[in-house]
Amino acid sequence: MNNERIHLSLAHMSGQEAKYIDLAFSENWITSVGPNVDGFENDIKKYLESDSFPVALNSGTSALHLGLILLDIKKGDTVICQSLTFVASANPILYQGATPIFIDSEPETWNMCPKALEEAVLDLIQKGKKPKAIVTVHLYGMPCKIDEINAVALKYGIPVLEDSAEALGSKYKNQKCGTFGALSVISFNGNKIITTSGGGALVAKSKEIKDKAVFLSTQARDTAPHYQHSEVGYNYRMSNICAGIGRGQMEVLDAHVALRREMHAFYAHYFEKIEGVTILTEPNDAYFSNHWLSAVTVDPSKTGGKTREGLRLALEAANIESRPLWKPMHLQPVFENSPYYGGAVAEGLFENGLCLPSGSNLSTADRDRISGVLDAFFSSRA
Repeated sequence: MNNERIHLSLAHMSGQEAKYIDLAFSENWITSVGPNVDGFENDIKKYLESDSFPVALNSGTSALHLGLILLDIKKGDTVICQSLTFVASANPILYQGATPIFIDSEPETWNMCPKALEEAVLDLIQKGKKPKAIVTVHLYGMPCKIDEINAVALKYGIPVLEDSAEALGSKYKNQKCGTFGALSVISFNGNKIITTSGGGALVAKSKEIKDKAVFLSTQARDTAPHYQHSEVGYNYRMSNICAGIGRGQMEVLDAHVALRREMHAFYAHYFEKIEGVTILTEPNDAYFSNHWLSAVTVDPSKTGGKTREGLRLALEAANIESRPLWKPMHLQPVFENSPYYGGAVAEGLFENGLCLPSGSNLSTADRDRISGVLDAFFSSRA
């Protein structure tokens, strides 16, 4: 029997990447300028179906960092951030010397709770620490409660930095994620819906902001015949080679989203018969998730003592990768002194939640192996 490793989420090539890479070599456009960079940004803009101005960068983390800089986040400022997320959503806040304020999740989308958000804003304003920005996330590709979060942001005059790193191809009310924030962020890491090997993009609302982001991402070189710098800059621009990979990947983006959604449907159908296992799915028709990762929670009180960790170990024994949900930021040692608002939703999700293999390149044979392990696990005694 085939026992090759089934991974959580691997890169899935289109076969078209090489033509763009070959073009870069043939025309000697190797570094952070060239037709692939421009073309990739235009491809993203077209895909987002909005009047946006994408900036291709070397990582989603770089995009988040530049987003905070462009929102004028400085030392001593406070920035609100979703707690249940990958650490890259929060680390750039520390890069700027600001204080992260973490917010609990709500149980429907597992994203930032709008009620806890407003409680935090009101309390911080009362303490003279009005937040300078809100970093909201679309966890595992599931759109957050955008209308409610943006309503709070508008009410108190706080810009939203939309972390759409996991949500390229997701939509809310038929509008693409990556277009809802004052600034938005996309990731093209190797495990995402599409990849540039590494990489990310900052999505701006105007050419002026885009030009400023490009300036900062290329070491903030002033207009002069010599190298002159009046501001701190960064080496954050995407290379023309990586952008070529991205152009080939954009050709199959919708197909990859469809395949991820098929994997989610496979799990949703399977777990219909398993009491105590709940899969993260869209709350209603306003939400369209790319289902970058399919994730479930396991309630031992309803599964006869079966736990998330037991399921993870059973899959691992069969050489199938799965992974606990992100550990909430307010529980991480590096952020142990950071303020937190909300209850224990995020904590409960972490304790009982598991991400399952979700790649767009998983086969029928892979699904058969996964379901075989699930059958054995849930039919055995705890």
